Amino acid sequence: MLYLCTMPIFRLSKNLLFPDVELAEPDGLIAIGGDLRAERLLLAYTTGIFPWYNEGEPILWWSPNPRMVLYPAELKVSNSMKQVLRSGRYRVTFDTDFAQVINNCAQMVRDGQPGTWIVPDMIKAYTRLHELGFAHSVEVWEGDQMVGGLYGLGLGKVFCGESMFSKVSNASKVGFITLVQWLEKQGFHFIDCQTHTPHLESLGGKLIPRQAFLAALQAAQAGGVEPDRWEYL
Repeated sequence: MLYLCTMPIFRLSKNLLFPDVELAEPDGLIAIGGDLRAERLLLAYTTGIFPWYNEGEPILWWSPNPRMVLYPAELKVSNSMKQVLRSGRYRVTFDTDFAQVINNCAQMVRDGQPGTWIVPDMIKAYTRLHELGFAHSVEVWEGDQMVGGLYGLGLGKVFCGESMFSKVSNASKVGFITLVQWLEKQGFHFIDCQTHTPHLESLGGKLIPRQAFLAALQAAQAGGVEPDRWEYL
């Protein structure tokens, strides 16, 4: 991961503080260092910041502008995907095997990325958030084999997506679409997709200015599903 700094970058101490996101670099880099304890991660996400770094690097904290989001009501499902969903080929569960999902996400080979940002310390940190009821997994099964999935954080009425994986065609899309439809029924405002990808854009994601994202994030903090295991029936 390469990053260029045009202004001094804030180095975090042990105190649970982050700088104002408006002080971020043009690429979204806002701070460096700190730790991945649950309290810091939750503070970061609730203020529009997330960690993203490669193994061997210090922890890097980001708040990109613009921000990729997806509003559940704007989800796009192609006719071919509707057929896949109706086929019964895949079975979807929530919070059944978080460990297998996050480890599969870490092992996925992605175009243009020589390694993974889901390093062992990240796996440990998000597993802890899962134990606390904040991080959630979506599992996609074909028979008794997990063939796709994703994970992220549920905070108030927003879901902060982290990563997804697919071992067979359309598996991750099935998981994501199922999750978005479930989140809409639960009254969630939007899904934070962080950065643009053509895949997410094809499903209805859009880029919005950071200030609009922060306002939406603040409005979504009240209420929502309480920290606990999620069930999809």
